Amino acid sequence: MHIQPIQNEYEKEIVDLILNIQQKEFNVPITIEDQPDLLEIENFYFKPGGTFLGAFIDGKLVGTIALVKFNSEAGAIRKMFVKKEFRGKEFAIAQHLLEQLIAYSEENGIKNLYLGTVSILQAALRFYEKNNFVTISKEKLPVDFPLMKPDNVFCHLQLNSK
Repeated sequence: MHIQPIQNEYEKEIVDLILNIQQKEFNVPITIEDQPDLLEIENFYFKPGGTFLGAFIDGKLVGTIALVKFNSEAGAIRKMFVKKEFRGKEFAIAQHLLEQLIAYSEENGIKNLYLGTVSILQAALRFYEKNNFVTISKEKLPVDFPLMKPDNVFCHLQLNSK
């Protein structure tokens, strides 16, 4: 497995991976029109100081994770998706993606990571809890946190300051 920052040269693969998981696997009523960030990765993620990482096996995109830096010390995790056949401890793709995103965050002065997800994604919630994220109420989110319409569960991780 190889993880690297990716931008819109992988747009088709990114959109296919994410929409298939959202729509077909989990029946989340979301479209590409609801996620314009996927068509503007450089402007939406990289320019403000975030990143968008892709995990590749044999040259094929099998997982993604992204960071939206929304203020000088905080970021929002977005677009954490791994193809069904590559999930689990055997591959540990989600774990490697998260670890790289945390390392990037620490290197870039981010002290707090937040994320929003939907309650039906129980495996994702367990994964975040195992990685020391704490579930918080929507009211405890920073005022500048970039909310996504379908999200109804929110998590926070305080990073070690270096």
